[in-house]
Amino acid sequence: EYCTALTDVTITRNVAYTYSYNTNSARAWGIFNGCGNLTNVTFGDEVARIGNGLFAGSGIKNITIPATVTEIGEYAFSNCTQLEKVEYAGNAVTKIGSYAFANASVLTEAPIPNSVTEIGDRAFWRCSSLQSIDIPNSVTEIGHSAFSGCSSLQSIDIPNSVTEIMGHAFSGCSS
Repeated sequence: EYCTALTDVTITRNVAYTYSYNTNSARAWGIFNGCGNLTNVTFGDEVARIGNGLFAGSGIKNITIPATVTEIGEYAFSNCTQLEKVEYAGNAVTKIGSYAFANASVLTEAPIPNSVTEIGDRAFWRCSSLQSIDIPNSVTEIGHSAFSGCSSLQSIDIPNSVTEIMGHAFSGCSS
């Protein structure tokens, strides 16, 4: 049923694929859903976008976003319940899509590069282990419920560049 033996994936360029989404539970399942042992992902120099739902529901623990990527698509890493660390090799990402890291429940830190201008709706929704977030001066918009349900969030720095914070952006941040 699932590709439990898959440990390594190389993506050399932008590809088209299909992912599933359940509107009732706000869960997406990507082409690597259920690949619990997938730990090593390598991106080629032609990858400019991490597409919608690509790694949703996979077992990725750490990811380095390559310097060539300008956008992290919707649901790209949603439901990656083993994702602990996100790093960026450069400052090209301008948008973190809706639900991009939603339900990444063990993610403790999520640096945002200085190039990001938009944090999408529910981008970090229910990242219950996320403790602090530093929003760079490049960000102008924080989407609806972007950090909602981040119950361990203790510190957030919102710069003057942010001109729009949508509703419930920080609801359920009980710490």
